[in-house]
Amino acid sequence: MENVLISAAGLSLATIIGSLLGFRIKELPHKWNDAVMGFCAGVMLAASTIGLIQPAAEMAGIQRCWIVIIGVACGMLFLRVLDLLTPHLHKITGIDDEKHANNANIDKILLFVLAIAIHKLPEGMATGVGFNAAETGDAWAVTIGIALQNIPEGMVVIAPLLMAGVSRLRTFVISLAIALLEVVGVLAGYGIGAISAMLLPVMLSFAGGAMLYVVCDEMIPETHSHDHGNLRVDTYALIIGFMLILFMEMAL
Repeated sequence: MENVLISAAGLSLATIIGSLLGFRIKELPHKWNDAVMGFCAGVMLAASTIGLIQPAAEMAGIQRCWIVIIGVACGMLFLRVLDLLTPHLHKITGIDDEKHANNANIDKILLFVLAIAIHKLPEGMATGVGFNAAETGDAWAVTIGIALQNIPEGMVVIAPLLMAGVSRLRTFVISLAIALLEVVGVLAGYGIGAISAMLLPVMLSFAGGAMLYVVCDEMIPETHSHDHGNLRVDTYALIIGFMLILFMEMAL
């Protein structure tokens, strides 16, 4: 149990470290705002495909690939429903209605942050379930891999909220709540044990589908809706974010 608690603390600490680094980002010109969002999109695109959907497919196997397909579809549908409800979600930011009316992007940003939060739970469960085995080497490898991934993810949660006008204190509270979700996931994965191994492909693919929806339907179109001439910094930033997570996964 001690190993499980250390793993949970390490994962949440990595997210918090990333969040603190995210506070270093100051006011940026509009073009570079799009670059930050493009980087966020790249991180999420890699995390959803390489870190969530691919492992879910490997767990399910070719004979149960329909589980992953349904999971992805349900995740996308879930975010679509939340997309319709986002006018009510902006209240958690502390931005008043008048200011929110002049900042329509806050709803899209909250959807993005929510997608990050959703995938923390199954990600933590994927770590926790490994500590039920006699040999915990693989579980520690997963912990290290996810912890490294959590640092840039923690950064990309902070920057969009600050740019949208959310207070620094409220932004940090939101990031802390997201970090704690992973702790819950690790403990739940360890507690459920063998049963969680059956549920993980569904939960991982669900989270992956939710993240894919936000990236494809909200983030990429938003960053490409502005004319920056021939310098498409948003596109380059997306590729950098994607490759960063890819090489992190390969290194482990």
